[in-house]
Amino acid sequence: MTKNKRLDKFAVAAALQEIAALLELKGGKDLFKARAYQTGARVVAGMTEDLGEVVLANCLTAMRGIGDALASQIEQLYLNGESSVLRGLKKEFPPGIIELSGIPGLSTSKIKTLHETLGITSIAELKSAAEAGKIREIKGFGAKTEEKLLETIASHRQRGKADRLHLHRALQTAEQISNYLQTSRDTTSISFAGSLRRWKETVGTIRIVVNTKRPATLIEHFLRFPLIVETLEKMEEACTVRLTEGARVSLVAARPAEFALALLTETGSKAHLNKLQQIASDGGEGAKARGKRSRTSGRKSGAPKELLAEEDIYHQLGMQYIPPELREDEGELEAAIAGKLPRDLITLEDIQGMVHCHTTYSDGKHSVEEMARAAEAMGMKYVTITDHSPTASYAGGVTLDRLRRQWDEIAEVQEKVKVKILRGTESDIVASGQLDYPDKILEQFDVIVASIHSRYKMDSAKMTKRIVTAMQHPVFKIWGHALGRKLQQRPPFDCDVEQILDVIAESSAAIEVNGDPHRLDMEPRWIREARKRKIKFVISVDAHSTGAMNNLKYGVGIARRGWLTKGEILNTLGTKAFANAVRPLVS
Repeated sequence: MTKNKRLDKFAVAAALQEIAALLELKGGKDLFKARAYQTGARVVAGMTEDLGEVVLANCLTAMRGIGDALASQIEQLYLNGESSVLRGLKKEFPPGIIELSGIPGLSTSKIKTLHETLGITSIAELKSAAEAGKIREIKGFGAKTEEKLLETIASHRQRGKADRLHLHRALQTAEQISNYLQTSRDTTSISFAGSLRRWKETVGTIRIVVNTKRPATLIEHFLRFPLIVETLEKMEEACTVRLTEGARVSLVAARPAEFALALLTETGSKAHLNKLQQIASDGGEGAKARGKRSRTSGRKSGAPKELLAEEDIYHQLGMQYIPPELREDEGELEAAIAGKLPRDLITLEDIQGMVHCHTTYSDGKHSVEEMARAAEAMGMKYVTITDHSPTASYAGGVTLDRLRRQWDEIAEVQEKVKVKILRGTESDIVASGQLDYPDKILEQFDVIVASIHSRYKMDSAKMTKRIVTAMQHPVFKIWGHALGRKLQQRPPFDCDVEQILDVIAESSAAIEVNGDPHRLDMEPRWIREARKRKIKFVISVDAHSTGAMNNLKYGVGIARRGWLTKGEILNTLGTKAFANAVRPLVS
């Protein structure tokens, strides 16, 4: 780094990530410091404020997660272009240590030897040297080690392709990259693509398409993004890289006339694109079905038209525009050709109430008032306070005596805020299928979310009976995080989902689309099955803090993938209509 050169927030974040990575390599007590620097990197990269203004105003420590020591290093990096901590750590390790340490079997001492003998500072250089037979010539390595390294490098890169990020982490990273790309005057517009744009629960490669008149220049600008540690592939108008935290990013720089097609292609899915290509090869099934004119576009099929937007591509093939979330070859193309796609898919703006919020009465981080004010600040008309029931003692389940205190507090807070506070519970579905709390208490809530938090590994018959029993309880309830999955941690319950949906269709119940990015439950395929049965839904945040209310957008994304429309989701209703719809009273 050059002294006296002020760094932007991305360069500062990259330096903090580098410090964190080196501290992780040291291990021991330095692991705690590493986590602090990782947090600092995320905070700085995601700042909406001007970094310089914050530094010069001495306000860094006012930001959550940044203490005095971390603030000092951020200030050094911004003002001087270097960090005393990073400078000291670099003296302890050979160049390329962070990237090369990701290869199993390569110790710090071996990496140092490779650097001193062959000048190796990257995985690409290591691979080239091994393929050229240079590694075996180094004392302490040999031919077998060289062969093993090549195998390990191949599996390392394959594993990198297979690793998937949770949706929220992928979105955060993509937004950081987008902010960086917008610093280039060659950027006209930016669109996310791939699994991220289709709101898949996990994302393998973060795909981004940039509209630009100078693709090659834009690619070079992107490759200077400070969080890139390895360039996996580079072409004049596209590249794939790996970032410090392991995320893979593919960037396509498309000229204006090619942007729509590039975005469509990069968005996928492969199955959707393959069938779309077949339709195009057949001359557009939709156009044939409707005669010479496309009802959607109003143009003669085959008439020349510049394809400046994805809508133009679908319309020219004689079908409705298909939103990205639906592009999985699961009937959307046939529906679009027939003009039967949902025309009012749910949007974030449709949601009027924040459902499924926890407070300090159970395992939430914020008070009733703080949660209410946060919902109000987001424009919500109502918020449901649904703390855990007594059986969930591990989560501070609310006992009957504490429940009365909470209701009193809700009444007091209601006097201070405009948003309507609905008193609710997340009632455990116990092993027998009964709901927690006596019926006479359940009927006094405004809303009940009924969820399973224990005995996840029941066999299918027992789990099905458990859930069916709960859904048949006469009080109205919302089936919370329905199938109990935790993404990449815990699979869904083993149960007969079809049978359960049949029961719900005849019961006083709705289904939650849980926006917690570690859950995103239920799956879109089951949402579509429930739609066939005319079952209603609620999009929830499962928020244990005010910040987690931002989970709403993930719930909406999953709901859209399930083809849900505004009219099928209860918390698009106004306060009175929603309260009447979910009221637990037995009729």
